Formats: sequence, structure tokens, C-alpha cells
Amino acid sequence: MLIDAIILACGLAAAGLLLWPRLAGARLWRATVTPLASIIGSGFLVLGPVLEHSYGLYAPLVMALLCLAAYAFGDSIRFNITRRMDGAGQRSPAEDRLETLASWSLAFAYVISVAYYLNLFGAFAVNLTPYAGDFAGRVVTTAVFGVILATGWTKGFHALERMEQVSVGIKLAIIAAMLAGLAFYFAQKLGDGGLVIDPPTLTGWPAVQLAFGLIVTVQGFETARYLGAEYDAPTRRAAMRIAQLLSTAIYLVYIGLIAYLFAPGEAQLSETAIIDMMRIVAPVLPGLLVAAALAAQFSAAVADTGGAGGLITELTRGRIPIRSAYAVLVGAGVALTWASDIFSIIAYASRAFALYYAVQAAIAAFGAQAQRSRARAAAYAGLAVLGLVMAIFGTPAE
Repeated sequence: MLIDAIILACGLAAAGLLLWPRLAGARLWRATVTPLASIIGSGFLVLGPVLEHSYGLYAPLVMALLCLAAYAFGDSIRFNITRRMDGAGQRSPAEDRLETLASWSLAFAYVISVAYYLNLFGAFAVNLTPYAGDFAGRVVTTAVFGVILATGWTKGFHALERMEQVSVGIKLAIIAAMLAGLAFYFAQKLGDGGLVIDPPTLTGWPAVQLAFGLIVTVQGFETARYLGAEYDAPTRRAAMRIAQLLSTAIYLVYIGLIAYLFAPGEAQLSETAIIDMMRIVAPVLPGLLVAAALAAQFSAAVADTGGAGGLITELTRGRIPIRSAYAVLVGAGVALTWASDIFSIIAYASRAFALYYAVQAAIAAFGAQAQRSRARAAAYAGLAVLGLVMAIFGTPAE
């Protein structure tokens, strides 16, 4: 079919661009890839169906507001990067205490996010098999948790790093292919007068609460904050900003296309609903999406496992060895897997990251106040309050 050929050609073209030596070897691009891959690593799998189902024709607006909130939180973290670059001697004791709280909240968020990633991994792994269903997906998720624990326990973090080295370029190329397929399908629908204008099924405060519960789907930009061993502060700030702007463009195009293509009931809302939607668009897309999902979720889960283990060991000053930290993380993840559904886990992860962003914004507010920038301090204080509200009131999709 023509649409399959277009999808594959666009995917290959994107892969060629991402592998182009001048781009792939550029220092700023290498720094940008980490936060960019983290932001759009899993969000694109669940955001489209959830926003389309819940907000209908207003889905692109909600997506824009989520990206705006993420960019504002990113600005507070970029400000903190600058403060650290200027020297810890200029930081107040309150900022240092909040930094420790931020590290603990991030470690906790990583624990939940690993469960989020691997539950998506399990759901997508079984979706195109005769064993598709919640039970089989949870069995796969539990097994992958076991593989990660066994590797981390016996061989340590360096082995986990080797397991994580899946090409980010492949994942981004598949996303480019999906967008090309959606654009082609959108153009066909537009020409036939077949675009769908759905009213929202969720309004008022419940709609706001659901948006709060989706902040994790635009999370990941903060990873640039922790690349200090490899990149200087200006590079990390620029990389975070570029990653957020690129991911915003990708998400707005994606949601802007998907929001008006599918009639209510055409695809049942579930963690793998995007596969059913893409099956309508083009036969080649479901298989490509499963490949992207497995690569994205596994690599993200391994990265966050290593990050959480290292943070916990560092924060406890070695009292909890890194192997024990892996065991705690895996135990919590398996418990979440069997006690909650994926949308509840997404909401838990969103709350945890919202708390982390609230603390980072509070640190920025103290820093701006120390610099006598009252307007900026007030803006960051408002962001801290917003993060707390998100952490308290975020709810899962039904």
C-alpha cells in the first residue's frame, strides 16, 4: 500500500538523518538526545488515546498546557544549574536542604517510573500475541524485573548500562514514521470531509485532575541536570531547552493529528489503545510501534533503575548498598504491577515527579530571592505551589 511505503520511507529518512555523522557527532546534540529520548520515550504510547478519549477536540490545547507546565519547571531547573555553576558558596542552607529533599523525591519517582515503563513493556510485548491481556502482561513485566535485578545484583550497574544501550535513533525514527502515517491519513480524511470533532467526556475539576496525573508523560527533561560529569552547565541548559522545544513540537503535531481522526468507540481506552488506532491508519504501524515500545520502555527502565540505585546509595552514604537498593526497587515495582493498573501507576509517577519539580522550583525561588529578583522568585514560588497541587490532586484515566 502507498501509505505503508510512505511510512517506511519517512522512518528510514529520519534514521538516516539521526545517524548523519555531523549531527550524531555534535556535542550539543549528544547532550540533547538523553533528555529528548526520555521525554518522548513512553509518553507518546499513552498520551494520544487518553487525551483524545477524555478531552476530544480540546486535546491539543491540553497537550500545549502540559508542555507549557513542563517548560516552566524546566526553566526552574535550568536556573538551579546556573546557581550550582556559580558556586555552592552562594547557596543558602535552605537550598542545600531542599536539594537533598529533591534527590530523595527523585529516587522515589524513579522507583514508580520503572514500574510504569515495565508495565507498558509487558502490555505491548503480549499485545500482538494470542496471550494478550492483563495477566500475561504482568507476568512478562515481573519476569523483566527479575532479569534486571539478577543482572544488577550479580554484575552491577555497568552491566545495566550495557543492557540500556539501545539505539535512540531507531525509536525516534519510528515516531517520525508514525507521524508521517498520521499526516497522510489526516490528509485523506480532510479531503473526504471525514474528520471527527468529539466533545470532551471529561470537564471541570476532574479534567484538571487528569491533566495533573499526566505530567509524567512529558517528564524526562530533568535528566540534563545530572549530566554534569560529561557536559558543562551552558551545554546542559541548552540541551534541556532544545529537547523540550523539539518534544513539544512532536507532541503538538501528534495530538493535533490524532484528536480529529477517530470516532468514539473506534478504539477502547487501554494502555495499548494506540496499537488499535494505528492499525486503522496503516497495517505496518502496529509492528513498528511494538518495536519502539519495547526498546523505549526497557532502556528507560534500566536507566532509571541505575539512577535510583545510585541515588539511594549516595543519599544513605552507603548504608544501603546499591544491590540492596536494586532489590527494594524491584520489590516495590512488582508489588505495584500486581496491585495497580497502568493508568494508576502513571498517576502515581506523575505525583512523584510533580513533587520533585515542586522542590526544584522552591530551590529556584530561594535562589532568585538571594539574587534580589523578586518577580522571578514569585514566579518560581508559584510553580512550587503548582507542583504540590499536582502531587496532591492528580488522578488516573478511567
